[in-house]
Amino acid sequence: MPEEFFEAKATQKHLRKSARKVRLVADMVRGKNVAKAIKSLNFLNKSSAPLVAKVIKSAAANARDKFQEERLDNEDLVIKEIFVNEGATLKRIQPRAMGRANQIRKRSCHINVIVAKQELVNQ
Repeated sequence: MPEEFFEAKATQKHLRKSARKVRLVADMVRGKNVAKAIKSLNFLNKSSAPLVAKVIKSAAANARDKFQEERLDNEDLVIKEIFVNEGATLKRIQPRAMGRANQIRKRSCHINVIVAKQELVNQ
């Protein structure tokens, strides 16, 4: 089979975290083995680490589901691509002194993960 068929993806949309903060975690696991990435995210002291791990696990499960005849395991899969895009920003207003107002931006993001088979990524 061509190599593009041996990849699966997962997406988490409208996550109520800033994209800038989630990118720090996503950059740590880019290109790693799925099993090692999940293990390292379990020990990372960032609030977005469990959320990124959840999307990676979902992408790995999608790969196992898609290619049932291959018997893929987490050690056989690699994070080919992981990227975090900005989502919608909720704009709120906070009252200030003397009739003024400050704008509060509640940011969100989208996490996209593509996992592929180990041998195909190394070529």
